Amino acid sequence: MVQHRPHTTVVLAMSADGKIADSRRSPARFGSKADKAHLEKQIAASDATLFGAGTLRAYGTTLTVSHPTLLQNRTKAGKSTQPVHIVITQSGNLNPEIHFFQQPVPRWLLTTTAGASFWRGRSEFEQILVFETPQGKIDLLAALQHLAFLHITRLVILGGGELVASMLELDLIDELWLTVCPLVLAGATAPTPAESTGFPANLAPRLELLEVNQVDQEVFLHYRLQRPAS
Repeated sequence: MVQHRPHTTVVLAMSADGKIADSRRSPARFGSKADKAHLEKQIAASDATLFGAGTLRAYGTTLTVSHPTLLQNRTKAGKSTQPVHIVITQSGNLNPEIHFFQQPVPRWLLTTTAGASFWRGRSEFEQILVFETPQGKIDLLAALQHLAFLHITRLVILGGGELVASMLELDLIDELWLTVCPLVLAGATAPTPAESTGFPANLAPRLELLEVNQVDQEVFLHYRLQRPAS
């Protein structure tokens, strides 16, 4: 990417058939302790996390950094103990009573003018970022460029599939960590890591496999987006 923006890494767990939740879109709790530790490590290495309203509604919380070594590493690097947790939602329709709003993390909201209206003047979010296209959609590229201006250099994307697909379409993803878990969820309506109308095969984003790690029955896949040499 020639645009100045944070380095972006998608981190998701999925079933063996490529589903990140069941057809009821229940919270995906099928990952092991090793997968949770892997996710926490990725979050701890970031300056901020970004996730959609649907992901937040499903869980009601976000994963905080709690491992002493990870906390110590952040402190040594001159960082706050927790990265910024950024919720992206066009509508701003979130329940202020969920546990997320009591967690000890910096909370930012990325939304539209309409989505920001309920939250202005309230204390739940430290910052409300409004970046809007002429069509009233969130301008993802402008938002990421602003995050870079705020010295956020590493951004972890935690889902859901619609957000990941939107960022892939705009070529805003650099890496993916996918944990393949040993179960089959099936279901035509069960969400996948990238939810959109899809890419034609000849235009689909291409990946380079960087690492394959097996821990017990799970496989951790690390990919980098392939881009033409500049």
